[in-house]
Amino acid sequence: MTTTDLLSDLSTAARAASAAAGPATVAIGRHGRGTGVVVAPGKVLTNAHNLRDRTTQVTFADGRAVQGRLAGAAPDHDLVVLDVDTAGAPSLPWSTRTLEEGDPVFAAGRTLRGHRVTFGLVSAADRAFRGPRGRRIKGAVEHTAPLAKGSSGGPLLDAEGAIVGINTHRLGEGFYLALPADADLQARVAELVEGRSVGGRRLGVAVVPAAETARIRRRVGLPEQAGLLVSGVLEGSPAEAAGLGEGDLVVAVGGAAVTSVDDVWDALDRAGDTVDVEVVRGTEARTVTVSFAAPSAPATSEPDDAADPAADGGPDAPTAV
Repeated sequence: MTTTDLLSDLSTAARAASAAAGPATVAIGRHGRGTGVVVAPGKVLTNAHNLRDRTTQVTFADGRAVQGRLAGAAPDHDLVVLDVDTAGAPSLPWSTRTLEEGDPVFAAGRTLRGHRVTFGLVSAADRAFRGPRGRRIKGAVEHTAPLAKGSSGGPLLDAEGAIVGINTHRLGEGFYLALPADADLQARVAELVEGRSVGGRRLGVAVVPAAETARIRRRVGLPEQAGLLVSGVLEGSPAEAAGLGEGDLVVAVGGAAVTSVDDVWDALDRAGDTVDVEVVRGTEARTVTVSFAAPSAPATSEPDDAADPAADGGPDAPTAV
């Protein structure tokens, strides 16, 4: 096959991907801060970080702009589904392929200026990034299809126009991350389409990073000990019900020592309906049992961290878990 033939095939595939994605790809927000994709009649999937409230403007390929309302949220996976009048806009099918390094992909995005489709290759697999709540999201694929600002939440496509991923995070120097459209993601999206919120367990505390924790303990004359200092407790949270308080030093969760927020997340992922949290209060060691038996938040809850006892900050800032 000649170079001309290869370029012709690539051009044909790009046109097919663009034709498939164009009607199903939408702009999110009045100023086009993100992209979404129609995944079912009346349902649009996008990134959680694109949503500022329970409602947002959704702009379709024909220029129609309507308000969408939150149907289901999975903020720990940076995903939300919106209820919106799709007015016959088609949904895109899910691919059954597993992406591998070197696979060709097409990234689709829609800003208020129009629709874009770009070509790239899968450059790496099993990458990780931080979601809107600071939680590490694993298993992303890295690709080289260029994305304009406002393209996160849009579909990553194969040559047939099927969804192989959801573009989520921009890396430096021309690389991008997408959540692969594997069985787990498709099942999670199906739950969101049904109006259910999907989230990992949370203690409901803000913790200070280990290095800053050590500095604070030295400053008040407490002995050196590895762990994470609790700087705030969310009212009505499992942590508050269990008796965790501001100033407690969390040293282990579920029997595993914790020296980073990721250690806490990993321990909570392994936990059942309850988990033992070992803390040091002053110099006194104690263990409390945290229960997650309370009902989860309804699907209409905001997907942001407005109610969390910690906000985004620098490397020494508290993080909500």
